Amino acid sequence: MNYLAPVLFVLGILIVGFGVLMLVPLSVSWLIADGAHTAYDEAVLITVAVGALMSCSLRGRKRDIRVREGFLLVALTWSLLPAFGALPLYLQIDGLSWTDAYFEAVSGLTATGATVLSGLDELPLSINLWRTFMHWIGGLGVIVLAVAILPLLGFGGRGMLKAETPGPMKDSKITPRITETAKGLWVVYLILTIACASGLRLAGMPGWDALMHAFSIMGLGGFSSKDASLGHFNSLDIELVAIGFALLAGINYSTHFLVLSRRSLVPYWFDREAHYFLGVLAASTLALSLYLWPDAIYPDFATTLRYVAFHSVSLATSLGFATTDYAQWPMFGQLWILFLGSFVACSGSTGGGIKMMRAVILYKQVFRELMRAMHPRSLQTVRFGATVVPDSALHAILGFMFIYVVTIVSMTLLLVASRLDVVTAFSAVVACLNNTGPGLNLVGPASTYAVLSDFQTWVCSWAMLLGRLEIFSLLVVLMPAFWRR
Repeated sequence: MNYLAPVLFVLGILIVGFGVLMLVPLSVSWLIADGAHTAYDEAVLITVAVGALMSCSLRGRKRDIRVREGFLLVALTWSLLPAFGALPLYLQIDGLSWTDAYFEAVSGLTATGATVLSGLDELPLSINLWRTFMHWIGGLGVIVLAVAILPLLGFGGRGMLKAETPGPMKDSKITPRITETAKGLWVVYLILTIACASGLRLAGMPGWDALMHAFSIMGLGGFSSKDASLGHFNSLDIELVAIGFALLAGINYSTHFLVLSRRSLVPYWFDREAHYFLGVLAASTLALSLYLWPDAIYPDFATTLRYVAFHSVSLATSLGFATTDYAQWPMFGQLWILFLGSFVACSGSTGGGIKMMRAVILYKQVFRELMRAMHPRSLQTVRFGATVVPDSALHAILGFMFIYVVTIVSMTLLLVASRLDVVTAFSAVVACLNNTGPGLNLVGPASTYAVLSDFQTWVCSWAMLLGRLEIFSLLVVLMPAFWRR
């Protein structure tokens, strides 16, 4: 158990840093006098005090974080930071239970966007800012940020990054030094966020709203400052800006980094995963528009295409914004866009789901097995682009898909056993596990997760954490073998 000390030491520093980030909404609260500063005063004090006490008491035990310890640190970070992120919400919003406050913070940091809150238009501006700012912090990952700054304190973070990074890109680096990699990703993230906020502002969105929605879009979360989400603005220009930057956020950030560093668009051409990503979205948008058009839900095909395109991109990338109640669509349309959120986003993006790379490789593996059935002696390989996928990667993807399906089934059964109807239960689990946000029926785009009981809310919170860490990174610390010497 001697590896707990360095893990807790680093965790303490991360908690202190998280408390420092609360100074952003605290400053805004003081600046505009929205009445929430007392809640932030207490939240910052508690967070910084706990983190400082933890780090100072273990200061002599710091050292580099190894891979196994990295898994533990990632699990503890993503499980505990929401508890501190929930403090401003719990202290400020009357009648909000701790269960719901923790759920809201988990949804924020995992960039899910599922909410239990209503009356968002009347909330203090700094509270909505904190909710969306948590999206931005969690979007690319607080662990990646930590990798960029922890070496300055005397210990590295390679183990943490390997535990945090999505499976298909665990062994890829865009710069020779891991710290430079993390810094490069955050530079790209910051540039795109500024561009997104500027685009929304030019499209007619008020300044504070533009900033908050930019945080949500680039983190691919779904929190809004309005109960009606982006539908509140009823602006085609705003929707087009949101679609454009959601597509950028759904592409591997390593590709964006290469584009900016080389000052060339060529890396986009060679990113095969991005081709599948955009192709599936384009085909789904056109097919679903043609499917809905005869039902006359909207007055003409152009309007149908507008709403289908926005919600296809929004849910497929796991953004989760809505401009209309798509619960009015036929059930096939609702299920299809929910299904898109399960696999469309690229690896290395801020999106959720199993990622497009895994889905394509899995499809090709199925095709290889069919060919083997017809030609048992033939040599078949699975390729992604020009790269031959090794059998070890195929086995890892098959194992991931198995546990992914088991997780959906198990959690759906848990919610159904708690007396929740099967459509709501299934869609809530899928939406939370894929970090999409809105589900169907009782948790659809026109309602919130406040209808769930405390037990159901905790199940969904666990699903969001599992989805954000791609299941294995969180489950591995629950294995008895993990705790053996």
